[in-house]
This record gives sequence, structure tokens and C-alpha cells, in this order.
Amino acid sequence: MRTVSVNGIEIPPAAIAAEAQHHPAADAAGAWKAAAAALVVRQLLLAEVRRLGISAPPMTDASGRRLAEEDALIEALLEQEVRTPTADAATCRRYYEIHQARFASPTLVEAAHILYAAPRDDAARYARALADASDAIAELRQRPERFAELAARHSACPSAKQGGSLGQIGPGQTVAEFEQALLALESGQLCPEPVQTRFGAHVVQAGRRVEGQVLPFEAVADRIAAYLEEASWRRAVSQYLAILASRAQVEGVTLAVADGPLVQ
Repeated sequence: MRTVSVNGIEIPPAAIAAEAQHHPAADAAGAWKAAAAALVVRQLLLAEVRRLGISAPPMTDASGRRLAEEDALIEALLEQEVRTPTADAATCRRYYEIHQARFASPTLVEAAHILYAAPRDDAARYARALADASDAIAELRQRPERFAELAARHSACPSAKQGGSLGQIGPGQTVAEFEQALLALESGQLCPEPVQTRFGAHVVQAGRRVEGQVLPFEAVADRIAAYLEEASWRRAVSQYLAILASRAQVEGVTLAVADGPLVQ
């Protein structure tokens, strides 16, 4: 490993190794680089604390735990040196209009299914499951009132005890193939073909459907303001670190700090 130093002062390899446990990475080299960069940033900030003669009263973190002295000094430095604007109503409204999909409640559909279980890697069993599911669909087209009965008799899912009912299903709550088929159905509609997933072949029926709706701006304005101000703060800190790094002699590690515009 290369020697890592800030303005000629080496950061001991043992300190980097200890810090690496806080930086999960794909391999040990990646964790080491991330840890080295983090300690270099810390040294840059503490050097600036000393240069400016920053002092700090005792501080606590978001969980109410008291910060170590150096951490409190860094917090005080950033509070003094990094300034970001508050997000006004017009900015928040503009963000809301552009990203309305982020503030929509999900569409929910009451679902029922009959699972004919089979592993995908067993072609014969999977083909048989598909045939059984197709037969069940054909029967339910003639006698839809038998859905719960067939589920109780044939389904390999615990929901068989509830007549195949899964309750309300929303985005991300089930496997993609099942979700896509379910959300494409109208209330009360039986899927015309078996739905194939890694679990087997499903007979799927949609129940009551509650369409997702965009939340009003007033309901999310505070959340948007907090998000925009946090994003602005992170950009400003990154730019501040870039300035400190440009003034210092850093050896052994490359700092990935942004120097883009504060407000995008």
C-alpha cells in the first residue's frame, strides 16, 4: 500500500485498516482506499479547525449521543464556513411539479391466486403445473364462484386457507411477473393465462382496485424542502472539501469530491 499523507504528515496504515471496517466495498483494496480518503478528509478539516482557531461546546448527534471532541470541532467548522440557502416555496413547488410521480400513493389491488407449484428447472413438472393452471382458468370462466374452492383444494400457497386471498397488493410486494399481470387486470377480472413465476404457475384474479393518487403539494412541501436543503448542503460541503484539498499536499490517495454548481 502507498504511504498516505496530508501536508507531509503520514496517516498510519494501522489507522486506515481500523477505519476500513466502516467502509464496505467489493474487496479489501476498495475498502482501504475509501478509508484512506475518509481519514484524509478528516485531517483536512481538523487542519482548518486549527488554522481558524475554531472552538466548540459539547454537542450531541441525532440520537442524543455526545460527539467526540474532534467531531464536535468539525461540526462547528462546517456550520461556520458552509452556507446554503433555504428552499423557498417557489423552489419546492417547481420540484413538485417536475417530480409529481414521486409523490403519488401506490395503486393497490386486492388479489387472489391459485398456485400450482413447480421449480423452473424441472421442465416436466413446470409444464404440468401450467396445464393444471390452464384447466382451472377454463373451469373458472364457466363457474367463477368456484375460485375459493379450487384454491383451498389445489393451491400450494398458505393463502389457500383464505380461498386464495392475498389481500391488497401494491408495487414491490410480490415478484415482478405476478405484479405486472395483477396490475393490468380490472376489478373482478380473471387473468386469461397462467402467470409464470419461479414458484410455479398462478391463476390470478383481481378484486377491488384503489388507484394511486398524487398527494397535494401542501402534504409534501416540508419533505421537499428538507430534501432540497440536504442536497444543497451536501453539494456545498463537497465543494468546500475540494477547496481545502486544492490548498493541501495530499499523497497516496485521490479524493473524489465534486466541484460542480451549488444549485442545479
